[in-house]
Amino acid sequence: MFGTKKLTFEAITPQQGAQRIREGNPLVIDVRESNEYAMGHIAGSKLIPLGQLSSKLDGLGAKDQEIIVVCQSGARSNYAANILSAAGFNKVADLKGGMSNWTWTGLPVQR
Repeated sequence: MFGTKKLTFEAITPQQGAQRIREGNPLVIDVRESNEYAMGHIAGSKLIPLGQLSSKLDGLGAKDQEIIVVCQSGARSNYAANILSAAGFNKVADLKGGMSNWTWTGLPVQR
């Protein structure tokens, strides 16, 4: 489905994601649906539902910017990380466990 290109992205914990957000300026892409996003999301994250991601790649900016992808449990964000990697983005991180894990660890949620 993604061809023969080696896809590279990393899986990070919520704590690592929070640290990267504090220390840098990653693009945080939430690939859930708008109703899920409205129930709580990472402050500053950009909502791009997974079904729309492929059509919005050109608007994401430089291929070497850091991107963190998040969903509810980690499955959709893993798929999104594959899409981004296949499109040539080379600093992609998948938030392990998604918003469920983020919330469980006590990290802040914006509503």
